[in-house]
Amino acid sequence: MDSPSVWQVEECLTELAACSPCQFLLSLHNEMYSFMGGGLFCAGVGNILLIVSTATDYWMQYRHSSNYMHQGLWRYCVPGKCMTHTDSIAYWDATRALMILSLLACFIGIVIGVMAFIHYSSEGFDKTFAAGILFFISCFFVLLAMAVYTGVTVNYYGKRYGSWRFSWSYIMGWVSVVLTFFSGIFYMCAYRMHECPRNSTR
Repeated sequence: MDSPSVWQVEECLTELAACSPCQFLLSLHNEMYSFMGGGLFCAGVGNILLIVSTATDYWMQYRHSSNYMHQGLWRYCVPGKCMTHTDSIAYWDATRALMILSLLACFIGIVIGVMAFIHYSSEGFDKTFAAGILFFISCFFVLLAMAVYTGVTVNYYGKRYGSWRFSWSYIMGWVSVVLTFFSGIFYMCAYRMHECPRNSTR
């Protein structure tokens, strides 16, 4: 068997050197889409939890006149029937508005995130970066809503009723805080993974 010539060895080394950056970029590309997929999953679940939390009537439960009652952002319920809140109370209005804003920001972030996942483009408007920012905005709004509701509820119901507790609609709100936050983290990681190799080639 003939031994390889010097020219063949040099050609082989050249091909390996050229292929190594390609494999590195392909690996980064795959990891970027993994982060985007994780971000979309967290955002999708978080958005569902935001809808359920905002719409349902189990933000808190309390005992009043020997009856157990529960209420949400829109209605309060006694055994056998539920009634709409008629009073315009500032912290309820603020919580409702912030939850709706969070829902909208998360939904728009998901739409832009899906567009970035299907066809990534860094020209002009960067969809990955925009989706990450929208998820962080959604997280901020729902965090603010939960903080307002928690602060007022603890100070008011803690003094007025001896037997009360937060319920599952309220807990879903806090879970959505975590999920929207991690959605933003995942999309920002995907954005940085695309930017780093591009900056290194300049």
